[in-house]
Amino acid sequence: MLSAASRPYIDASVPVLREHGLAITRHFYASMFEAHPELRNLFNMGNQASGAQQQSLASAVFAYAANIDNAAALGPVLERIVHKHASVGITPSHYPIVGRYLLGAIKDVLGDAATPELIAAWDEAYWLLAGELIGAEARLSERTRAPLGALRELVVADVDRETEHIVSYYLRTPEGGSPGEFAPGQYISVRVTLPDGLQQRRQYSLSDAPDAPHWRITVKREDAADAKPAGQVSNWLHANLKAGDRILVSPPYGEFTTSLDAAHPLVLLSAGVGITPMMSMLATLAAKRSRREIVFAHAARNSSHVALRRHLTHAATQLPNLRVATFIETPQSAGRDNTEHTFAGRMDLSRLALPADADYLLCGPVPFMRTQWRALRDAGVPAERLHREVFGPDALDHLL
Repeated sequence: MLSAASRPYIDASVPVLREHGLAITRHFYASMFEAHPELRNLFNMGNQASGAQQQSLASAVFAYAANIDNAAALGPVLERIVHKHASVGITPSHYPIVGRYLLGAIKDVLGDAATPELIAAWDEAYWLLAGELIGAEARLSERTRAPLGALRELVVADVDRETEHIVSYYLRTPEGGSPGEFAPGQYISVRVTLPDGLQQRRQYSLSDAPDAPHWRITVKREDAADAKPAGQVSNWLHANLKAGDRILVSPPYGEFTTSLDAAHPLVLLSAGVGITPMMSMLATLAAKRSRREIVFAHAARNSSHVALRRHLTHAATQLPNLRVATFIETPQSAGRDNTEHTFAGRMDLSRLALPADADYLLCGPVPFMRTQWRALRDAGVPAERLHREVFGPDALDHLL
């Protein structure tokens, strides 16, 4: 618990961080990478280049200050961070480095306003948070029976082009077996070495059922758009990874899971490549021949961007109480995009008959999830029935 002496300084930091948080995090990353260039192998340098990671950290620091006594709000966020840290290889030895340069950035950006008392308060708050994360990461390591940051070598058994921009990779052990168990909705990290020698890890949801004889990841190639650079790892995978190759991956991580044996209805809402963890859940339910009421609604830019289509069609044959709806933002043809269960335009939940007392899982771009989350809350769905998965940095806007 934060001391009484430090609390007023943390409380007073909330408006300051709202105003200067982004400048602090930009300075933090620049100074830390200058002193420790090896850490570039741990951080997503694509998100660094786009500014997404700096914005996410600024939001996280502000959210932590604003909710430091709200364990109910911070708990799920910290659990997500713990899994992400384990997947990218964060260890206890990294926390002193991060703390040193984060506090240094606060001092440098705030100048005279960063009094010794304020810095002491943030030093205390940082190590309270770090202690929680270190302990939780150690417990996760025990549960997964894998050291933090551990990688194993798997073989690419098959490559399946889903769409022009999306490819599925089927992974097996070198002996040809399944790599092991996971919970539907979890992801693995894939590590590659780029042409400039930089090592980068990216997280990809497992998109098939756990009882399949393989792990499957379904990767969208991220092209450059506007101010966003092209995805370094996704482009490398699409250009280089082929059947027979070996690749380094982490154990499965992630808390975006739910009980698939429950009796109440389940609504799966996805957009773009966010369909991947939903397909893992749906394939698992199909393997169980579940009679649960399920609504599977997916949004895509156009029909050619819908991945895993034939796997969705197969799952539908095994699930008698499944309803599928697809929202196509830019329909391509009346015959192809205007079927009975396909709607033109962005996802609009008012066009669906949603079941009462359902659990809702959301996955897709942050604007998509924000829109659907608000629509469901406005419709009276309690927050505890809403769950989401975030690909990339999380803005944590739900805490602010």
